[in-house]
Amino acid sequence: MADFSETKKALVNCLEARIPLVIVDTNERERVEKAFAQIRAEKGYPIYYYTDSGQVEEVGKTTGISTNDDPLGFFLDRMKKNRNLNIVLGDVQNVSTDSLYARELVNLLYQACRSNSVVVIITSDNVWDRIRGFGISVTLDLPNEEERTAQINRFIESYQNRYTVEWTKDDILHAVALMKGFTEIQINNILSEEIISQNGLRSDRVYSLDRQKRRLYGKADAIQYIEVDPELQVSGMNNLKAWLEEKRQIFFMKDETLRKHDLKPPKGILLVGVPGCGKSLTAKMISSLWGIPLFRFDTGSIFDKWVGGSEKRMREALQFIEHVSPCILWIDEIEKGLSNSSSENDTSKRVLGEFLFWAQESSSRVFMVATANDVKALPYELYRKGRFSEIFFLGLPDREARAELFKQYVRRSLLEDIEPDLLSEVVEKTEGFSHSDIEAVVKEAAQSKLLGEAGFDLRAELLRSCEGVIPISRVNPELIREITEWGKDRTRNV
Repeated sequence: MADFSETKKALVNCLEARIPLVIVDTNERERVEKAFAQIRAEKGYPIYYYTDSGQVEEVGKTTGISTNDDPLGFFLDRMKKNRNLNIVLGDVQNVSTDSLYARELVNLLYQACRSNSVVVIITSDNVWDRIRGFGISVTLDLPNEEERTAQINRFIESYQNRYTVEWTKDDILHAVALMKGFTEIQINNILSEEIISQNGLRSDRVYSLDRQKRRLYGKADAIQYIEVDPELQVSGMNNLKAWLEEKRQIFFMKDETLRKHDLKPPKGILLVGVPGCGKSLTAKMISSLWGIPLFRFDTGSIFDKWVGGSEKRMREALQFIEHVSPCILWIDEIEKGLSNSSSENDTSKRVLGEFLFWAQESSSRVFMVATANDVKALPYELYRKGRFSEIFFLGLPDREARAELFKQYVRRSLLEDIEPDLLSEVVEKTEGFSHSDIEAVVKEAAQSKLLGEAGFDLRAELLRSCEGVIPISRVNPELIREITEWGKDRTRNV
């Protein structure tokens, strides 16, 4: 694996060492062309370059060379008459198996050995072992963080006199992270579409770049994109929000900075606690706060009736997530798909193993938000550091949290502010209510108002709703005690 500068250096070394064959593994032919143009300018090496569309040309010169439609025959003839030639074949195909073209290329490589010449082939296909045996391979990675930053800055410099560019350094850093996995051409196309469609580069539009990325990859059955309101507000959770702000800065730091300190981007959080207390909403909140897309991973849908099918689907899902990173990966009720049941079969264990290995070793900017109601069903391997950055507990809201929830829900659903006296009264009456219980109280009142019932009285309706909703603490008090006891000394409070 190599970035542009490393690939260019490797190509120079191969030319100077006179290695008969160099295979450049990439689907970005234009970046290899740029590398050879720079090598020609800096070193002065004559380089012949062939593509199906451009035919043969000498790098650095504008006139083409006639080959009589047989480039390999043309180069073979040249090698018989000259030594020390440098030949580059662009977009090479049909070399993965024993074919007529592959055999002609083998003949050319034998002649390259005799004439001290170098043949470079640019391809993203597999290469027949007989051909590969003549030389070495060089892999050109997609643009790295530094290259993406430089390309975006060049783009901005080119267009800032014609369009409004609002992007700050933080916006550029955010865009650089979102563009991971793009080719140079794709990055340029996305920036061009954005600047034309919006008549500039706006700060409030940076998060939307991820939508372009989703169009580049096929769907994964177990992965669902979740639309999130970028202005989403969530009450409470102050400890978690402070922790997230700190981790957000690290998540978007440059790879080089993290490597210098032997660090990786934060892996994510495991949220355990009482059902209906905002665990699922937290995933949406993080997506909104960090400005990156949210994907829901349905681990239960991974399992397949065919032998090996479940493991394959898990790998495909994780590969898709790697492609669309940076992102938030929400795994709702993780215990249902990755349990620690004694009846667990071999397939479940292998699927769990695939996930655990990825969670431990992946360096992609994927922040996992896993929620669990029955935490005892989870395998202990999930708790170890390196797979989740932290475990947070969400219990029943206290007085202060209930007050914030009522103010938020009344403003959102009833389109008015709740009076302090009424707020104090409903907070007192909802001891033991979860987030979803309080939401149900307010929305019950909102429905009455929407139906236009005569003489709507907010106080009367809220108090009536409080009496009508049976909170989870009364429905299943044993569960609440068990979950709360487990999380008291094992987790951090939100």
